[in-house]
Amino acid sequence: MKLTFLIHCSDTSGIIHEVTAFLSNLDGNIVYLDQHVDKAAAVFFMRLECEFDTIQNLDRLTELFQASVANKYRMIWSVHPAAEIPRMGIFVSKYKHCLYDLLGRHQSGELRVDIPFILSNHPDLESIAKQFGIPFYHVPVDKNNKSQAESRQLEILKEHSVDFIVLARYMQIVSDRLIDAYPNKIINIHHSFLPAFAGAKPYHAAFERGVKIIGATSHYVTEDLDEGPIIAQDVTPVSHIHSVTDFITKGRDLEKIVLSRAVQLHLQRKTMVYNNKTVIFS
Repeated sequence: MKLTFLIHCSDTSGIIHEVTAFLSNLDGNIVYLDQHVDKAAAVFFMRLECEFDTIQNLDRLTELFQASVANKYRMIWSVHPAAEIPRMGIFVSKYKHCLYDLLGRHQSGELRVDIPFILSNHPDLESIAKQFGIPFYHVPVDKNNKSQAESRQLEILKEHSVDFIVLARYMQIVSDRLIDAYPNKIINIHHSFLPAFAGAKPYHAAFERGVKIIGATSHYVTEDLDEGPIIAQDVTPVSHIHSVTDFITKGRDLEKIVLSRAVQLHLQRKTMVYNNKTVIFS
């Protein structure tokens, strides 16, 4: 059995020694360990992978770790078996570039995840879901039915035992109800012009301004629109020789790459959220 531990607590001496000694005493073989200290906040973060030949009862190991190590340091921690395959719900509207990219990476085995459904507020992309053999739910959303639509979304998520959600260019504001049900488990993607070029045509506005770089940002969704903890970002240069169409093409390429990178980091348990920021382990 291979387990990944994610730990954070107040920084003090002896944490790494106590954690590794505990696992060694259970004949665990530590195959990866990375740690970070936020010196300004005096907070310690650690990601650790450990392999066991004999451990069968994960609940018992969890109880022992809590009693002998976690309580002592007042840790906030979690443990994740490598054999578990998370279940990812995809929300999308009409733009299909991010959806195609995620489905292609999943089909090729690059993303180790189950995709039980695709949900959209429009029917336009149902054919893509059929192409990949994934159930499709059309849940229309407008100003008059938001509450009912959100209730239906939550029903579908519960029905399929979804672990986290990816907004693959889902052009609706996610409600507090959904965010509260999936804290730090909803991943969004958008261009990196915000807040300078907000609105329906950010690439057009950036083109008119003559910007020299464009980018994309993927983050966890919070109640503060587009201001959640950032998981991944990237940029590419542009110049006067590029048209608006070039801007849009380059931007969408970046959105695909950055979103898939963020999803992969989440799947590999390499992200930890603290004070609206992330610690991203290598």
